[in-house]
Amino acid sequence: METTVGNLEQHWLPFTSNRDFKRTPRLFVRASGMHYFTPDGRKVLDGSAGLFTTAAGHCRPEIARAVGEQLATLDFTPSFQRSHPGAFALADGVAALTPKGIDHVFFCNSGSEAVDTAMKVALAYHLARNEGQRNYFVSRERAYHGVNIGGTALSGMVRNREVFGALMPGILHLRHTLLPENRLTRGQGARGVELADDLLRFVNLVGEKRIAAVFVEPVAGSTGVIVPPRGYLERLRELCTRYGILLVFDEVICGFGRTGETFGAISFGVTPDLITMAKALTNGAQPMGAVAVHADIYRTIVDAAPAGLPEFFHGYTYSAHPAACAAGLATLEIYRKEQLFARARDLSEYFLDKMYALGELPTVADVRGYGMLAGVEVKAGKAPGVRGNELQAKLYDRGLHVKTTGDVAIMAPAFIASRADIDQMADMLREAITEF
Repeated sequence: METTVGNLEQHWLPFTSNRDFKRTPRLFVRASGMHYFTPDGRKVLDGSAGLFTTAAGHCRPEIARAVGEQLATLDFTPSFQRSHPGAFALADGVAALTPKGIDHVFFCNSGSEAVDTAMKVALAYHLARNEGQRNYFVSRERAYHGVNIGGTALSGMVRNREVFGALMPGILHLRHTLLPENRLTRGQGARGVELADDLLRFVNLVGEKRIAAVFVEPVAGSTGVIVPPRGYLERLRELCTRYGILLVFDEVICGFGRTGETFGAISFGVTPDLITMAKALTNGAQPMGAVAVHADIYRTIVDAAPAGLPEFFHGYTYSAHPAACAAGLATLEIYRKEQLFARARDLSEYFLDKMYALGELPTVADVRGYGMLAGVEVKAGKAPGVRGNELQAKLYDRGLHVKTTGDVAIMAPAFIASRADIDQMADMLREAITEF
């Protein structure tokens, strides 16, 4: 296997300072279990499960075999007017994990595509109900909903939006729920439920029958781990039901065990109308996303369409790709066989103990966490984000891979992690943070 790279210039890396990276490239050439390996053979402990993708650990042979066998048997089939058995088997597997009634699954190729698909589903649903005037969408400040046009418009992270302008009309943003009163609170904070009533303001602003859907992450992940206050999601559900608005949970990060249950919707006891997912659906081994839709929404759209024509004019060349479906089926079997969601739930208390203990450090501004997801925020330096970038570099040099956003290190270990792995992550974080 080649472990060196010659010319670095032609590849434009996403969400990366390309000039800095090409001066000091950080490359992985191999992975196994809880670790990545650099070209010189150095082990790097994976503290963020890749990019929240690899909940069952890296390079699972069961997934590799399933994908290889699938590619040798049926490498591709269109999903337009054609399909293959694996797509239906995986839809059944996903539907068995989602809340009751959310049992129709539309496949795409990423979380970004899942969000834009969900937006289209919402518009199609309301049109089928003769309420096509519902064309406003509601999201939140500090939200992240991917990078396609719709998802970027929904997003509330300034740096992801400012270069691109408005992108879409009719997008409204609730205030975020990161409140100083909840600083260092473990799990859900006691303050902030009233922020859900921003939705009432929007109903009064644009009209009772103008909002199509509200998009929220059960736990906002990529922005730096913001856990909802107690009662907040319940209040959003109540208001959406009252005004005929669809509630969409973006579970691209929370889904498949990250919150201790199959989905955040189940952890928090709040059932949305649609769920977007990706990442851990295939353990990161193949690109794939999906939208799980309530049966009533699916039936409304299908029954309103003329006979003999597609009911929903949307889809992707690689929707339900055979290799991705094979990876998904193998991944769900690993989750089931090894009871990884229960394992994550059991490990969560120990993991959060170690993360919240870092709150005693004078340079730590906050610690937030739920399940197997935590954000450790360091106090800003010269400018927001500078210390976060420095922290990520320090950790890489020490042998720990983490995702950072701004000045927050986002910890999301694979569910196969041992307590010793968690200890090592916490120790390296403590050492690196202490240097500031």
